[in-house]
Amino acid sequence: MRTIKAKSILQKAGGNSDFWFGIDYNINLYKGCPHGCIYCDSRSECYGIDHFDEVRIKENEIAILNKELQSKKKKGVVGIGAMSDTYNPFEKELEITRQALKLLQFYHFGVSIDTKSDLVVRDIDILKQMKNVIVKLTVTTADDELSKKIEPHVCVSSKRFKAMKALSDEGIFTGILFTPILPFITDQEDNIKAVVRLSHEHGAKFIYSMFGVTLRTNQRNYYYQQLDRLFPMLKEKYQESFGNRYMCEIQNYPHLKQVFINECQKYGLLYKMEDIIAAYKLENEHIQLTFDL
Repeated sequence: MRTIKAKSILQKAGGNSDFWFGIDYNINLYKGCPHGCIYCDSRSECYGIDHFDEVRIKENEIAILNKELQSKKKKGVVGIGAMSDTYNPFEKELEITRQALKLLQFYHFGVSIDTKSDLVVRDIDILKQMKNVIVKLTVTTADDELSKKIEPHVCVSSKRFKAMKALSDEGIFTGILFTPILPFITDQEDNIKAVVRLSHEHGAKFIYSMFGVTLRTNQRNYYYQQLDRLFPMLKEKYQESFGNRYMCEIQNYPHLKQVFINECQKYGLLYKMEDIIAAYKLENEHIQLTFDL
């Protein structure tokens, strides 16, 4: 595996920390991702990740991270995996993410993990020792065969649900990122209901969605190439419906959003960002108070 130089690993999260699950910092332990998801926004030119399918690691990154965490007076929640999934196949042997979690736990930082991989269950022992922990498993479809097509090199949706159940059973605040929802591919009412129901059945505390897919620059080009390969003539439908629009909303958006909300309310799942943030931070504060008593 190729290595790249890095001066810093820990970055302060931009904008309002409540925008994305209440994170205060970001770390990207790997550059690039091999999952092959046809829609991945991280392929966008603005992020500057060339050869996105090639995974690279950063020289001395654990030592750099240790020094940076040690120097931070303000603790907070560190986001991991939003740009490149930190639980790629190489992580099983390299354990870079596991080492980083041990440092976050040692220095009393929280963590917000985004992943599509069931490898995350390996680190339950560390996550259980941390406060302010939230794990989000991305699921876009309840159909394993469809997930194999649109997310070809990562475990299928049913395995992600099982991973969420394992995390939830250990008391870790876990839920589903139901995003993107792909227009004309995964935006059927039956799929939305199935994903919400399966989330509930596997111990989810929340499910969050943005009701569409974002497309820009070279990401759009890659996505359209994959549509031509997997769903002939669908590219033309996208071009007719959305043109060069950045946010491509699902068909029948108002109705399907209400279906989603109704299903979440039926099963008692959180679905608003502010409620999810408040719940996982409050839950961890309650646990800490219980320990203190």
